[in-house]
Amino acid sequence: MKIAQIVCRFKPYKGGISNMAFDESFGLAKLGHEVTVFTPYYNEADNNYKSGDFKIERLHSFGRIGNGAFLPQLLCKLKDFDIVHLHYPFFGGAEIVWLAKKLNEHKIRLVITYHMDVVGGIFMKPFFKFHTKFIMPKIINCADKVIVTSLDYAQTSNIKNLVAKNPEKFIEMPPSIDLERFFPSKKEKELLFKFGINPEFDKVMLFVGALDKAHYFKGIQFLINSFNVLDYSGSQDAIYRVKLLIVGEGNLKEKYKTQVLEAGLKDKILFADPVSDEDLPKYYNLADVIILPSIDRSEAFGITLIEAMACAKPVVASRLPGVRSVIEDGVDGFLFDIKQEGDLANRVNKLFADNILREKMGSVGRAKAEKSFSQDVLIKKLIGIYDEVIKK
Repeated sequence: MKIAQIVCRFKPYKGGISNMAFDESFGLAKLGHEVTVFTPYYNEADNNYKSGDFKIERLHSFGRIGNGAFLPQLLCKLKDFDIVHLHYPFFGGAEIVWLAKKLNEHKIRLVITYHMDVVGGIFMKPFFKFHTKFIMPKIINCADKVIVTSLDYAQTSNIKNLVAKNPEKFIEMPPSIDLERFFPSKKEKELLFKFGINPEFDKVMLFVGALDKAHYFKGIQFLINSFNVLDYSGSQDAIYRVKLLIVGEGNLKEKYKTQVLEAGLKDKILFADPVSDEDLPKYYNLADVIILPSIDRSEAFGITLIEAMACAKPVVASRLPGVRSVIEDGVDGFLFDIKQEGDLANRVNKLFADNILREKMGSVGRAKAEKSFSQDVLIKKLIGIYDEVIKK
Protein backbone atom coordinates (compact mmCIF):
# COMPACT_ATOMS: atom_id res chain seq x y z
CA MET A 1 0.00 0.00 0.00
CA LYS A 2 1.30 3.48 -0.89
CA ILE A 3 0.50 5.89 1.96
CA ALA A 4 0.96 9.66 2.40
CA GLN A 5 1.11 10.96 5.95
CA ILE A 6 0.62 14.75 6.21
CA VAL A 7 1.55 16.46 9.45
CA CYS A 8 2.34 20.04 10.55
CA ARG A 9 5.52 19.11 12.49
CA PHE A 10 7.64 15.97 12.41
CA LYS A 11 10.75 14.48 13.96
CA PRO A 12 13.11 15.64 15.32
CA TYR A 13 10.45 18.03 16.70
CA LYS A 14 8.88 16.44 19.77
CA GLY A 15 5.16 16.82 20.27
CA GLY A 16 2.14 14.54 20.49
CA ILE A 17 1.02 14.86 16.87
CA SER A 18 4.57 14.51 15.57
CA ASN A 19 5.18 11.44 17.72
CA MET A 20 1.95 9.76 16.66
CA ALA A 21 2.62 10.40 12.96
CA PHE A 22 6.13 8.99 13.37
CA ASP A 23 4.96 5.86 15.21
CA GLU A 24 2.34 5.18 12.54
CA SER A 25 4.77 5.77 9.68
CA PHE A 26 7.38 3.53 11.27
CA GLY A 27 4.87 0.79 12.06
CA LEU A 28 3.39 0.84 8.56
CA ALA A 29 6.83 0.78 6.93
CA LYS A 30 7.89 -2.10 9.16
CA LEU A 31 5.01 -4.14 7.74
CA GLY A 32 6.15 -3.45 4.20
CA HIS A 33 4.02 -0.46 3.20
CA GLU A 34 5.48 2.44 1.22
CA VAL A 35 5.14 5.58 3.37
CA THR A 36 5.93 9.19 2.50
CA VAL A 37 5.61 11.89 5.17
CA PHE A 38 4.83 15.41 3.90
CA THR A 39 5.65 18.13 6.41
CA PRO A 40 6.83 21.77 6.28
CA TYR A 41 10.51 22.66 6.10
CA TYR A 42 11.40 24.61 9.23
CA ASN A 43 15.19 24.57 9.45
CA GLU A 44 18.25 22.69 8.32
CA ALA A 45 18.45 20.76 11.60
CA ASP A 46 15.03 19.27 10.88
CA ASN A 47 16.05 18.60 7.30
CA ASN A 48 19.08 16.62 8.47
CA TYR A 49 16.82 14.14 10.26
CA LYS A 50 16.42 11.04 8.12
CA SER A 51 14.56 7.77 8.44
CA GLY A 52 15.75 4.66 6.66
CA ASP A 53 12.31 3.10 6.95
CA PHE A 54 10.20 5.66 5.08
CA LYS A 55 10.53 8.82 3.02
CA ILE A 56 10.26 12.31 4.53
CA GLU A 57 9.55 15.19 2.14
CA ARG A 58 9.88 18.61 3.77
CA LEU A 59 8.11 21.29 1.74
CA HIS A 60 9.01 24.98 1.73
CA SER A 61 6.03 27.03 2.88
CA PHE A 62 4.41 30.15 1.44
CA GLY A 63 3.43 31.54 4.84
CA ARG A 64 3.06 30.17 8.37
CA ILE A 65 0.47 30.12 11.13
CA GLY A 66 2.00 28.87 14.38
CA ASN A 67 3.03 25.29 13.65
CA GLY A 68 1.01 25.39 10.43
CA ALA A 69 2.28 26.31 6.98
CA PHE A 70 0.69 27.07 3.60
CA LEU A 71 1.76 24.27 1.26
CA PRO A 72 0.08 24.60 -2.16
CA GLN A 73 2.57 22.03 -3.55
CA LEU A 74 0.50 19.30 -1.93
CA LEU A 75 -2.07 19.72 -4.71
CA CYS A 76 0.14 17.94 -7.22
CA LYS A 77 1.80 15.48 -4.82
CA LEU A 78 -1.13 13.42 -3.54
CA LYS A 79 -2.60 11.86 -6.69
CA ASP A 80 -0.67 8.59 -6.79
CA PHE A 81 -1.23 7.37 -3.23
CA ASP A 82 -3.63 4.62 -2.18
CA ILE A 83 -4.32 6.49 1.06
CA VAL A 84 -3.81 10.10 2.10
CA HIS A 85 -3.71 10.43 5.90
CA LEU A 86 -3.98 13.97 7.27
CA HIS A 87 -3.17 14.76 10.89
CA TYR A 88 -5.42 17.65 11.92
CA PRO A 89 -4.97 20.45 12.97
CA PHE A 90 -2.64 21.61 10.22
CA PHE A 91 -3.47 25.20 9.24
CA GLY A 92 -2.37 25.89 5.68
CA GLY A 93 -1.95 22.22 4.85
CA ALA A 94 -5.37 20.80 5.67
CA GLU A 95 -7.08 23.30 3.36
CA ILE A 96 -4.90 22.17 0.44
CA VAL A 97 -5.69 18.52 1.17
CA TRP A 98 -9.40 19.43 1.18
CA LEU A 99 -9.02 21.13 -2.21
CA ALA A 100 -7.08 18.17 -3.62
CA LYS A 101 -9.85 15.84 -2.46
CA LYS A 102 -12.52 18.05 -4.04
CA LEU A 103 -10.68 18.18 -7.36
CA ASN A 104 -9.97 14.43 -7.36
CA GLU A 105 -12.97 13.06 -5.46
CA HIS A 106 -12.63 9.46 -6.64
CA LYS A 107 -8.85 9.30 -6.83
CA ILE A 108 -7.93 10.51 -3.36
CA ARG A 109 -9.00 8.35 -0.44
CA LEU A 110 -8.68 10.48 2.65
CA VAL A 111 -8.35 9.50 6.30
CA ILE A 112 -8.08 12.25 8.91
CA THR A 113 -6.91 11.91 12.49
CA TYR A 114 -8.61 14.67 14.48
CA HIS A 115 -6.12 15.17 17.28
CA MET A 116 -7.55 18.13 19.17
CA ASP A 117 -9.52 21.34 19.26
CA VAL A 118 -7.43 24.48 18.93
CA VAL A 119 -8.02 27.09 21.61
CA GLY A 120 -5.09 29.47 21.25
CA GLY A 121 -4.03 32.61 23.06
CA ILE A 122 -5.66 36.01 22.94
CA PHE A 123 -4.23 37.05 19.56
CA MET A 124 -4.97 33.87 17.59
CA LYS A 125 -8.29 33.01 19.22
CA PRO A 126 -10.47 34.97 16.70
CA PHE A 127 -8.79 33.21 13.76
CA PHE A 128 -9.21 29.78 15.37
CA LYS A 129 -12.88 30.49 16.11
CA PHE A 130 -13.51 31.49 12.49
CA HIS A 131 -11.66 28.45 11.18
CA THR A 132 -13.51 26.10 13.52
CA LYS A 133 -16.92 27.44 12.51
CA PHE A 134 -16.56 27.85 8.76
CA ILE A 135 -13.58 25.84 7.46
CA MET A 136 -12.91 22.89 9.75
CA PRO A 137 -16.32 21.21 9.14
CA LYS A 138 -15.68 21.21 5.36
CA ILE A 139 -12.32 19.51 5.91
CA ILE A 140 -13.76 16.87 8.24
CA ASN A 141 -16.79 16.22 6.02
CA CYS A 142 -14.65 15.52 2.96
CA ALA A 143 -12.80 12.64 4.70
CA ASP A 144 -13.74 9.03 4.02
CA LYS A 145 -13.00 8.14 7.66
CA VAL A 146 -12.05 10.19 10.71
CA ILE A 147 -9.95 8.72 13.51
CA VAL A 148 -10.27 10.18 17.01
CA THR A 149 -7.99 9.26 19.90
CA SER A 150 -11.06 8.91 22.14
CA LEU A 151 -14.79 9.19 21.61
CA ASP A 152 -14.96 10.89 25.02
CA TYR A 153 -12.98 13.79 23.59
CA ALA A 154 -14.71 13.84 20.18
CA GLN A 155 -18.20 13.88 21.69
CA THR A 156 -17.37 17.00 23.73
CA SER A 157 -15.23 18.74 21.11
CA ASN A 158 -15.69 21.13 18.20
CA ILE A 159 -16.64 18.16 16.01
CA LYS A 160 -19.34 16.82 18.35
CA ASN A 161 -22.19 17.78 15.99
CA LEU A 162 -20.44 16.08 13.07
CA VAL A 163 -19.96 12.94 15.19
CA ALA A 164 -23.64 12.93 16.20
CA LYS A 165 -24.79 13.42 12.59
CA ASN A 166 -22.60 10.71 11.05
CA PRO A 167 -21.28 8.43 13.83
CA GLU A 168 -20.22 5.56 11.54
CA LYS A 169 -17.64 7.83 9.93
CA PHE A 170 -15.70 8.26 13.20
CA ILE A 171 -13.45 5.56 14.61
CA GLU A 172 -11.78 5.54 18.02
CA MET A 173 -8.11 4.59 17.88
CA PRO A 174 -5.67 5.78 20.56
CA PRO A 175 -1.97 6.43 20.00
CA SER A 176 0.24 3.37 20.20
CA ILE A 177 3.30 2.58 22.29
CA ASP A 178 6.41 0.56 21.49
CA LEU A 179 6.41 -1.85 24.41
CA GLU A 180 9.91 -3.08 23.56
CA ARG A 181 11.26 0.45 24.06
CA PHE A 182 9.14 1.52 27.03
CA PHE A 183 9.27 -1.03 29.84
CA PRO A 184 10.01 -1.06 33.60
CA SER A 185 13.65 -0.97 34.69
CA LYS A 186 15.73 0.16 37.68
CA LYS A 187 16.67 3.79 38.26
CA GLU A 188 19.98 4.48 36.54
CA LYS A 189 22.74 5.44 38.98
CA GLU A 190 24.26 7.81 36.42
CA LEU A 191 21.03 9.84 36.23
CA LEU A 192 20.55 9.80 40.00
CA PHE A 193 24.02 11.30 40.35
CA LYS A 194 23.53 13.78 37.50
CA PHE A 195 20.43 15.32 39.09
CA GLY A 196 21.51 14.95 42.73
CA ILE A 197 18.67 12.57 43.57
CA ASN A 198 18.85 10.53 46.77
CA PRO A 199 16.65 7.48 46.07
CA GLU A 200 16.21 6.85 49.81
CA PHE A 201 14.72 10.29 50.49
CA ASP A 202 13.84 12.09 47.26
CA LYS A 203 10.59 11.47 45.41
CA VAL A 204 10.77 12.39 41.74
CA MET A 205 7.87 13.84 39.80
CA LEU A 206 8.48 13.87 36.05
CA PHE A 207 7.00 16.00 33.29
CA VAL A 208 7.71 15.14 29.65
CA GLY A 209 6.51 17.40 26.85
CA ALA A 210 7.24 20.23 24.43
CA LEU A 211 8.07 23.59 26.00
CA ASP A 212 7.21 25.87 23.07
CA LYS A 213 4.44 28.42 22.55
CA ALA A 214 2.33 25.94 20.60
CA HIS A 215 2.20 23.81 23.77
CA TYR A 216 1.38 26.58 26.26
CA PHE A 217 -1.51 24.38 27.39
CA LYS A 218 0.79 21.82 29.04
CA GLY A 219 0.48 23.86 32.25
CA ILE A 220 4.15 24.20 33.23
CA GLN A 221 3.65 27.68 34.67
CA PHE A 222 0.82 26.35 36.84
CA LEU A 223 2.93 23.36 37.88
CA ILE A 224 5.84 25.56 38.98
CA ASN A 225 3.46 27.83 40.90
CA SER A 226 2.01 24.75 42.59
CA PHE A 227 5.33 23.38 43.75
CA ASN A 228 5.31 24.87 47.24
CA VAL A 229 2.01 23.10 47.91
CA LEU A 230 3.62 19.83 46.79
CA ASP A 231 6.93 20.20 48.61
CA TYR A 232 7.01 18.61 52.07
CA SER A 233 10.65 19.39 52.82
CA GLY A 234 9.77 22.27 55.13
CA SER A 235 7.50 20.14 57.31
CA GLN A 236 8.62 18.54 60.57
CA ASP A 237 6.64 15.45 59.55
CA ALA A 238 8.44 15.15 56.21
CA ILE A 239 9.45 11.64 55.28
CA TYR A 240 10.52 12.59 51.78
CA ARG A 241 11.59 15.53 49.66
CA VAL A 242 9.98 16.27 46.29
CA LYS A 243 11.97 17.00 43.16
CA LEU A 244 10.36 17.91 39.85
CA LEU A 245 12.27 16.97 36.71
CA ILE A 246 11.16 18.63 33.48
CA VAL A 247 12.10 16.96 30.19
CA GLY A 248 11.42 18.93 27.03
CA GLU A 249 12.64 21.61 24.65
CA GLY A 250 11.13 24.75 23.15
CA ASN A 251 11.14 28.53 23.07
CA LEU A 252 9.48 28.84 26.50
CA LYS A 253 12.10 26.79 28.34
CA GLU A 254 14.21 29.80 29.35
CA LYS A 255 11.09 31.60 30.58
CA TYR A 256 10.22 28.63 32.79
CA LYS A 257 13.80 28.46 34.07
CA THR A 258 13.61 32.14 35.03
CA GLN A 259 10.31 31.51 36.83
CA VAL A 260 11.98 28.72 38.83
CA LEU A 261 14.97 30.93 39.74
CA GLU A 262 12.75 33.81 40.84
CA ALA A 263 10.75 31.41 43.03
CA GLY A 264 13.94 30.15 44.69
CA LEU A 265 13.32 26.58 43.51
CA LYS A 266 16.37 25.87 41.34
CA ASP A 267 17.51 22.99 43.58
CA LYS A 268 14.07 21.40 43.57
CA ILE A 269 12.81 21.93 40.01
CA LEU A 270 15.33 20.58 37.53
CA PHE A 271 15.47 20.90 33.75
CA ALA A 272 17.04 18.11 31.74
CA ASP A 273 19.32 18.79 28.79
CA PRO A 274 17.89 17.58 25.45
CA VAL A 275 16.95 13.92 25.85
CA SER A 276 17.20 11.52 22.92
CA ASP A 277 14.38 9.16 22.01
CA GLU A 278 16.65 6.28 22.98
CA ASP A 279 17.23 7.67 26.49
CA LEU A 280 13.67 8.81 27.21
CA PRO A 281 12.55 5.51 28.85
CA LYS A 282 15.41 5.88 31.36
CA TYR A 283 13.87 9.16 32.54
CA TYR A 284 10.44 7.60 32.98
CA ASN A 285 12.05 4.87 35.06
CA LEU A 286 13.89 7.48 37.14
CA ALA A 287 10.56 8.91 38.31
CA ASP A 288 8.14 7.88 41.04
CA VAL A 289 5.15 9.72 39.53
CA ILE A 290 4.51 11.20 36.08
CA ILE A 291 2.51 14.43 35.90
CA LEU A 292 0.42 15.97 33.10
CA PRO A 293 -0.90 19.33 34.40
CA SER A 294 -2.56 20.57 31.18
CA ILE A 295 -4.88 23.55 31.51
CA ASP A 296 -7.32 23.37 28.58
CA ARG A 297 -8.81 21.02 25.99
CA SER A 298 -5.95 21.58 23.55
CA GLU A 299 -4.72 18.51 25.46
CA ALA A 300 -6.80 15.70 23.97
CA PHE A 301 -5.05 12.53 25.15
CA GLY A 302 -1.53 12.71 26.61
CA ILE A 303 0.87 10.26 24.96
CA THR A 304 3.24 10.69 27.90
CA LEU A 305 0.64 8.96 30.07
CA ILE A 306 0.78 5.71 28.11
CA GLU A 307 4.58 5.89 27.88
CA ALA A 308 4.62 6.17 31.67
CA MET A 309 2.17 3.29 32.05
CA ALA A 310 4.34 1.11 29.82
CA CYS A 311 7.18 1.81 32.28
CA ALA A 312 4.88 0.80 35.17
CA LYS A 313 4.67 4.29 36.63
CA PRO A 314 1.54 5.80 38.21
CA VAL A 315 0.25 8.94 36.49
CA VAL A 316 -1.47 12.10 37.70
CA ALA A 317 -3.24 14.31 35.17
CA SER A 318 -5.80 17.08 34.76
CA ARG A 319 -9.41 15.95 34.58
CA LEU A 320 -9.91 16.83 30.90
CA PRO A 321 -12.04 15.14 28.22
CA GLY A 322 -9.88 12.59 26.42
CA VAL A 323 -7.26 12.55 29.18
CA ARG A 324 -9.81 11.11 31.60
CA SER A 325 -10.37 8.22 29.16
CA VAL A 326 -6.71 7.18 29.51
CA ILE A 327 -6.62 7.05 33.31
CA GLU A 328 -8.95 5.02 35.50
CA ASP A 329 -9.03 7.35 38.48
CA GLY A 330 -7.75 5.61 41.61
CA VAL A 331 -6.73 2.46 39.71
CA ASP A 332 -3.72 3.25 37.47
CA GLY A 333 -3.37 6.89 38.49
CA PHE A 334 -5.25 9.96 39.69
CA LEU A 335 -7.12 12.78 38.01
CA PHE A 336 -7.22 16.24 39.56
CA ASP A 337 -9.41 19.25 38.87
CA ILE A 338 -7.93 21.63 36.30
CA LYS A 339 -5.63 24.33 37.79
CA GLN A 340 -6.47 23.27 41.35
CA GLU A 341 -3.22 23.26 43.32
CA GLY A 342 -4.65 21.65 46.42
CA ASP A 343 -6.27 18.79 44.51
CA LEU A 344 -3.05 18.20 42.59
CA ALA A 345 -0.99 18.17 45.79
CA ASN A 346 -3.33 15.74 47.54
CA ARG A 347 -3.15 13.25 44.65
CA VAL A 348 0.61 13.41 44.17
CA ASN A 349 1.47 13.33 47.87
CA LYS A 350 -0.81 10.34 48.41
CA LEU A 351 1.29 8.45 45.87
CA PHE A 352 4.61 9.67 47.25
CA ALA A 353 3.66 8.53 50.75
CA ASP A 354 2.55 5.03 49.75
CA ASN A 355 5.11 2.77 48.06
CA ILE A 356 2.65 -0.12 47.78
CA LEU A 357 0.02 2.04 46.07
CA ARG A 358 2.58 3.30 43.56
CA GLU A 359 3.68 -0.23 42.73
CA LYS A 360 0.11 -1.46 42.40
CA MET A 361 -0.95 1.40 40.12
CA GLY A 362 2.20 0.98 38.05
CA SER A 363 1.51 -2.72 37.51
CA VAL A 364 -2.07 -2.03 36.45
CA GLY A 365 -0.82 0.65 34.06
CA ARG A 366 1.68 -1.71 32.43
CA ALA A 367 -1.06 -4.31 31.92
CA LYS A 368 -3.29 -1.64 30.34
CA ALA A 369 -0.48 -0.54 28.02
CA GLU A 370 0.00 -4.13 26.85
CA LYS A 371 -3.72 -4.66 26.30
CA SER A 372 -4.88 -1.34 24.84
CA PHE A 373 -1.91 0.57 23.43
CA SER A 374 0.35 -2.03 21.80
CA GLN A 375 1.88 -0.67 18.60
CA ASP A 376 1.61 -4.04 16.85
CA VAL A 377 -2.14 -4.28 17.51
CA LEU A 378 -3.01 -0.66 16.68
CA ILE A 379 -1.01 -0.48 13.44
CA LYS A 380 -2.94 -3.51 12.20
CA LYS A 381 -6.17 -1.72 13.14
CA LEU A 382 -5.01 1.32 11.15
CA ILE A 383 -4.33 -0.87 8.11
CA GLY A 384 -7.83 -2.28 8.49
CA ILE A 385 -9.24 1.27 8.37
CA TYR A 386 -7.25 1.97 5.21
CA ASP A 387 -8.47 -1.27 3.58
CA GLU A 388 -12.08 -0.37 4.36
CA VAL A 389 -11.68 3.05 2.74
CA ILE A 390 -10.01 1.64 -0.37
CA LYS A 391 -12.75 -0.96 -0.88
CA LYS A 392 -15.58 1.61 -0.68
